[in-house]
Amino acid sequence: MDLTVVAYVIYLLVSVGLTVWVARTLSRNGQVFLADVLHGNEKLAEAVNHLLVVGFYLVNLGFIALYLQDDDRITDARGVFEALSQKLGVVLLVLGVMHLGNVFALNKFRRRGMMEREQIPPVPPQGWAGPAAPQGPWAAPTGH
Repeated sequence: MDLTVVAYVIYLLVSVGLTVWVARTLSRNGQVFLADVLHGNEKLAEAVNHLLVVGFYLVNLGFIALYLQDDDRITDARGVFEALSQKLGVVLLVLGVMHLGNVFALNKFRRRGMMEREQIPPVPPQGWAGPAAPQGPWAAPTGH
């Protein structure tokens, strides 16, 4: 069997496996952030989480497929390892960037949700208070 084909098969198995593992990890742990951002709305958090995972798969599996082709012919075991290390290294870097991008976005959504909650008073206002009369030696005389 051609060693280039062996390298392709190993590359696909490892890179798709890594993509699935990272997507599951993001999905499982990202659900907590999304539920917090969406004020405990679990159904909406689950739906948004699923959409994010689908997008993650599409981007990463698309990249893996586009990066499969190699113009160099592999003739020995060393060539297989060199080709795999280059290809898998790039895939790992792309997965890492995607992971950090997802964590950054989730954290940004979470902070925005926390700021929105801080702006809502715990008790609705009961009325309006006017400015207090000045007191002290700098206050205007009252005519006594």
